[in-house]
Amino acid sequence: MPYIPFTEEQKITANSVELADFLRMRGERLERAGREYKLIYSDGSGRHDSITMSGSTWFDHKNQVGGGAIKFMQYYYDMNFPTAVQELLGQRITPLSHAPPKAAVREEKPKNFKLPVANENMHRVFAYLIKQRFIAPEIITYFAKNHTLYEDKEHHNAVFVGVNENGIPRQAHKRSTSTFGRSFRQTVEGSDTKYSFSHFGESEKLFVFEAPIDMLSYLTLNPKNWQKHSYIAMNGVYENAVLTALKGRSNLSEIIICTDNDVGGIDAADRLKDVLRENNYVNISRILPKNKDFNEDLKQLNGVEFLPAVPHSRKQRYTAVISELQKLECDADRLLSNLNLTLKNEQYKYLAEYALSGSAFFLRQAGCKADFDQLCIKLRKEYRAYTDKAHRAQKQRDLRDKVSEVGRDLKQLARTYEQSVKTAKKLYQLADCALKICADEVENIAENCELSEQESDEEVYAQELS
Repeated sequence: MPYIPFTEEQKITANSVELADFLRMRGERLERAGREYKLIYSDGSGRHDSITMSGSTWFDHKNQVGGGAIKFMQYYYDMNFPTAVQELLGQRITPLSHAPPKAAVREEKPKNFKLPVANENMHRVFAYLIKQRFIAPEIITYFAKNHTLYEDKEHHNAVFVGVNENGIPRQAHKRSTSTFGRSFRQTVEGSDTKYSFSHFGESEKLFVFEAPIDMLSYLTLNPKNWQKHSYIAMNGVYENAVLTALKGRSNLSEIIICTDNDVGGIDAADRLKDVLRENNYVNISRILPKNKDFNEDLKQLNGVEFLPAVPHSRKQRYTAVISELQKLECDADRLLSNLNLTLKNEQYKYLAEYALSGSAFFLRQAGCKADFDQLCIKLRKEYRAYTDKAHRAQKQRDLRDKVSEVGRDLKQLARTYEQSVKTAKKLYQLADCALKICADEVENIAENCELSEQESDEEVYAQELS
């Protein structure tokens, strides 16, 4: 394939393609998940839904990797940089039947699920969980007696088993007990992701964790009457097993999310809240570990080195900008010109203040009691960092589109109650768009790193051809 010198505009356009629409046109299966979409695919280890996407960004929660549209084509379809850009720009469309190897793997029939052969004892698993992870022996013994935790014979991994409603194993997750080298974790081939390592009690409470060791650590820290409640480990940060557990047990009505205290865990908690609310579960709360996760809390209590919590800088920046907003006097006749002027001058904070002040103004016109400060609280509460991963150029385009939409709405002369509320809502959304740009650093580090990586890929590809 000849070297193609793409322009910066072409690369930005390709990287800003709406992935859900693009993949749907190519026959991929997608499911709605809160404000995102999940890509549903199968390979030799079973059915998967760990890849989520919003706009032009995506994230594989199982493998903890993500990025923009170009990187997705490289990651999922094994395309080189030029081919990925051409596909996204519509210059070249590869039929699914001729897709690269990784896409073809998705069409393989799932393998039958079979538990790893159990070892005759659990000496290594007990030693690892007690001495390295500081899990209480009685907690380990409970799950071992219930045959949902054991040691495999071949490699002496800890095996965490997920059973269905009839107690039949349907999923298993292996974790190495070695204290040397890189940690090994793997879901057993043929596992059904609707089930996961768990315990179900009779109370209304369900505690949700990212991984089995997080769950065992929490039980060690909170042992009092723990068996009366329910607990489940997602083996990642997607919700399939959680929804299955809730729908199959009518006593469960209160969900406590216990994901990690880092960027991934915080995003996962927000995303899971949205998915649960879409499924009509409203009694949802959050328990944060003091450090990165509950096992790190256990390590700290036992005086060994531990990983601290990782602040969500994007979320913190958005919240900080909101705290700086000042209410402005709203002149309905001049509001549109003020919005256009601040947009032209890239004064995004002023634009947000005008938009939010205007939203409060039209809510008062409709007889609603919400004021400027209450709208700020609402913005802070509703912000979802996991959906705010677009590049600055895309955010600016979204903002311009939203200003145009508000402009058309503000030209109405007579207003009903419904029209005033509708205008207030659009101005509120406009404020959110402006705040997301404000919250970004002057130079978007993530965007620059990704584009630099893509340019490097292109240079390497050109050198290979020369």
